[in-house]
Amino acid sequence: MSSSDVARRARRRLLGTAALAATSTVAGCGFHLRGAVPLPFRSIALTGFAPRSPLADELRTALARDVRVADSPNEVDVVLHAMADVRERSVVAQTAAAQVRALQLRLRLQFRASTPSGRELLPASTLLLARDVSYNETLALAKAQEEAELYREMQADIVLQVLRRLASIKV
Repeated sequence: MSSSDVARRARRRLLGTAALAATSTVAGCGFHLRGAVPLPFRSIALTGFAPRSPLADELRTALARDVRVADSPNEVDVVLHAMADVRERSVVAQTAAAQVRALQLRLRLQFRASTPSGRELLPASTLLLARDVSYNETLALAKAQEEAELYREMQADIVLQVLRRLASIKV
């Protein structure tokens, strides 16, 4: 066995020991992944979203795991009303020749929750997420895919935040 093989094995053993120590430390402190959020109601209606809103679709899917999502706000425990569901894209940096070099992507959801009779359960709230992304005209297709992925990640984050807020209401 050469000295480089011995060094590699020693390095692997050291990394394995470090990983084991880190894992046992985290497990020992009571850390656990955040699980599903229990919702204090049995049915919900989503109103105010655009007909083909990807955010509404993902929110509907996430809610349907635990509660019934109805079309009519009259037959539910909670009504989630979207006042704004906006995707924005703006230029934040450009060259002297007016070539875009950086963009900011924003996803904003303004919503409130109430009972069908109108009693407010969650006051009007705004969730705003922003991500900066570099841009290059020669890589336009790849950058478009990167933007779509960033929007999907922001959308998933907003859905989790809405679910946590819905879990805190008292019906």
